[in-house]
Amino acid sequence: MSLELQQHDNSFNFSFRLTMSAVSQGLYNLDFHNCLPVGSRTLRPYSLHVEITEKNPSGYLSAAEIPLPRLYISMATIFFAAAVVWTYTLLKYRYSVFKIHWLMAALAYTKAVSLLFHSINYHFINSEGHPIEGWAVMYYITHLLKGALLFITLALIGTGFAFVKYILSDKEKKIFMIVIPLQVLANVSYIIIEETEEGTSDYALWREILFLVDLLCCGAVLFPVVWSIRHLQEASNTDGKAAMNLEKLKLFRHYYVMIVCYIYFTRIIAILLQFTVPFQWQWCQEFLVEVSTLIFFVLTGFKFRPASNNPYLQLPQDEEDLEMDEVITESGVLEGIHKVKKTSNGRERQREVAL
Repeated sequence: MSLELQQHDNSFNFSFRLTMSAVSQGLYNLDFHNCLPVGSRTLRPYSLHVEITEKNPSGYLSAAEIPLPRLYISMATIFFAAAVVWTYTLLKYRYSVFKIHWLMAALAYTKAVSLLFHSINYHFINSEGHPIEGWAVMYYITHLLKGALLFITLALIGTGFAFVKYILSDKEKKIFMIVIPLQVLANVSYIIIEETEEGTSDYALWREILFLVDLLCCGAVLFPVVWSIRHLQEASNTDGKAAMNLEKLKLFRHYYVMIVCYIYFTRIIAILLQFTVPFQWQWCQEFLVEVSTLIFFVLTGFKFRPASNNPYLQLPQDEEDLEMDEVITESGVLEGIHKVKKTSNGRERQREVAL
């Protein structure tokens, strides 16, 4: 290490160059200490200006971040492929598709585009030493949209919207009024953290705000699932559709467990993993988060897939419709007549009168 020190009156200017070999690689900190003169107890004011350039042989990214551009572009490709498969499924079973299925498709495409811009952003950081403003803005926009769509979709599925009922209660609407602003705040906090140096005083504050708001959002989306489970438990004991309600009850119990596992793994386990693995393997945290997100998306899509043989998407018949069928059958009149009923999602369902 070579050190050059220059003094001008009460100011000091120094620079140094440090080259690390493969043997001495690791994570290093640069600390500044303002030492008081001997016998003095008064802290004199000072100003500090630091310029640091850190570079590896392959680029400006640290050893923990070098694999991230390839990781993000690979996961973007996988998410896009999953979104295409989901779109094909929606078109194949279009008579069983609800609007929320298209919202799930939009979430998958937005996630893929967000990862693509994230990869491009890291690529320019690695090659130029700083992000390109245009690509960074595109990433932040898609990241904000992805976060909002994710929690809106989770809350809608959790309320049983389109699968159990078609109107949100006032209590459920309040959840959306809470979750959406919190998600906006969480994404703004993330953007500020990304654009702020770790050594600044605001960095720790916004990091704590992000962690707290993110946990609040994750906890809020669990309430609709609990309400749906309670609603299905009561319905299975009071009406004559116990079998169908019990099937849906089992589905929402599994979905609740999936959300809890997803939140626990991505918010707690992944963070703990970051502090326990060696520095060159810290990128594995991002890998595990993205893989767990992909698994969660796939399992959610599989359980709520629009298929004619999916028992969870079969709409229950109304009791008055069953009575009408019995009257027509017993009278013998109108034989061969078909009854057409419009379902809640706007499609027509046809039932032939029993002879």
